[in-house]
Amino acid sequence: MTNNTALNKLVIVGVGLIGGSFALALRNAGLAKHIVGAGRSLPNMQRAVELGVIDEIATDTASALHNADLVFLAMPVGQTAAVMAQIAPHLQIGTLITDAGSTKQDVIAAAKQHLPPQCLQYFVPGHPIAGAEQSGVNAAQADLYRDKHTILTPLSETGINATEQIRQLWQACGSIVSIMPAAEHDQVLAATSHLPHILAFTLMNHLNRSTGTPENLLRFAGSGFRDFTRIASSSPEMWRDICLANRDELLKQIEAYREELEAMQEMLRKNDGETLEQAFSQARNIREGWLKNKKTVTQIKTEPAK
Repeated sequence: MTNNTALNKLVIVGVGLIGGSFALALRNAGLAKHIVGAGRSLPNMQRAVELGVIDEIATDTASALHNADLVFLAMPVGQTAAVMAQIAPHLQIGTLITDAGSTKQDVIAAAKQHLPPQCLQYFVPGHPIAGAEQSGVNAAQADLYRDKHTILTPLSETGINATEQIRQLWQACGSIVSIMPAAEHDQVLAATSHLPHILAFTLMNHLNRSTGTPENLLRFAGSGFRDFTRIASSSPEMWRDICLANRDELLKQIEAYREELEAMQEMLRKNDGETLEQAFSQARNIREGWLKNKKTVTQIKTEPAK
């Protein structure tokens, strides 16, 4: 692999929204000369070739990984251990390995169990915080990661150069890259991503079960309901794996959220409008402050140098 992070051969395992978008972004940036795709669905892989997302469909693991500069693991996190065990015998020293899993401690545990020890210095766990409710290669887009955060959680064994190369590749995709411990990542994402998905899925099921004619109820749902439940259209398989992989942290967040909901319930019981309004005002101020800060960070990143 050259010093400017250009890849002569990039291998994508799981050519869907995440893997396909990574491939397109690096191709557009001129940093991926030849892209090989591996996946479970042959029609999806054939479509990836038609769309120009990949150049070649892997026929076997050994040939796919031969002389690979980077292996990007973008399948559901529940498949991580099995895929790592599959690629381990065919990895070459110097081949970078990274992933896009929404949980990190389980991915690191799988790597330490299945990857050769000498390959761990080239393994850089990562998580792009970007996506859409659609899945499959048809949903892939070259600008998916632009101005989105990507978190890297390198192991103690991970080499500094490997981390830097992966950081540069994500930056070439337009992403804002941060580095943090895996445990902190899983805690943060349990609160900001995994819990909201649980809530969206649960609300849809609740409304369906609360009436014998859910279609009549949903007929009058407005844009706020649509926005709140948008992520309930996400892949059930993927979110099953994520929730189970981060189960301990997610259970803590569910319990904390339950306490907040019970506090709201008590305000309503007591007809305590003043406290209810204070809670709503606090939440609004927190959100508006977050949006303002997010906008400022994006402007700083996109403004041309003077």
